[in-house]
Amino acid sequence: MNNKRIVFMGTPEISASVLEGIISSGYNVVGVIAQPDRPVGRKKILMPVPTKVVAEAHHIPVYQPLKIRKEYEFVKELHPDVIITLAYGQIVPQGLLDIPPLGCLNLHGSLLPKYRGAAPIQYALMNNDEATGMTLMKMVKEMDAGEMYATEEVKIDLEDNSTSLFKKMAEAALRLILRELPTILEGKLVGVPQDESLVSFAPIIKPEEEKLDLTKSKEELHGYIRALSDIPGAYLYLEGLKFKIYRSQIISDEILGEVGEIVKADKKGLYLQTKNGLLALVDVQIEGKKRMDYMSFINGHPNLLHELLQ
Repeated sequence: MNNKRIVFMGTPEISASVLEGIISSGYNVVGVIAQPDRPVGRKKILMPVPTKVVAEAHHIPVYQPLKIRKEYEFVKELHPDVIITLAYGQIVPQGLLDIPPLGCLNLHGSLLPKYRGAAPIQYALMNNDEATGMTLMKMVKEMDAGEMYATEEVKIDLEDNSTSLFKKMAEAALRLILRELPTILEGKLVGVPQDESLVSFAPIIKPEEEKLDLTKSKEELHGYIRALSDIPGAYLYLEGLKFKIYRSQIISDEILGEVGEIVKADKKGLYLQTKNGLLALVDVQIEGKKRMDYMSFINGHPNLLHELLQ
């Protein structure tokens, strides 16, 4: 379709699906840059990252520098006309940004300037937003601060969680980049600056932040559960064991017990008391057991009523 040379930078599944779409549409991807392979699962087996799997299936060279800020001279040998990035996972140095004549473009998972940072998709769920989207933008030294070229909006449904929304966002990212690639490769993109007064941030969610904060409202807790499901899963502790909550539902503003107390545990629901109402715990998992629906969990734990989650 076009002989212009594209280098793609990205690592996780969302990046892999977009990379596959670009290749399948006939574009000339001459190299893929990804994070190093990492051990996965309980057995810590070293597995190739998703973009590497796609690249190798199409016989495209893969580069996995440990620190891209120190190891990017190889990019010059690829002679890229443009670099396209989606969820690469490292800060890209200015020296690399200066290499391709058509620039370095990033597909960012929010409608900028909202949610600059590493976890924009999760933050949209955390805040119970009704919509989000992908932004095609210029990469600059400051994180996610470059001018914007185009967007693709995505509706967030009430049942969406991180897993389902990432899939929607991958589809939106592919639609966006395929729509704009002809203009990109002609060097005719026109950008607009971000409104700095509207900037908000979505920093990476650290492992210790996966624990739910019971000082928050039922709406905030519900959003957080959506944002962390299905992986890694938000959690509290039940009788000293990690108790993951994968799906919840806001029930009412009733106060039937103290914050963190299980105030209903029967066939009608498993209800958690929050500071401003009741939250139904729909899909759960106690440490050492499989994930299950609330009724199955109640059947195996008949004395849940008035237990305190912490």
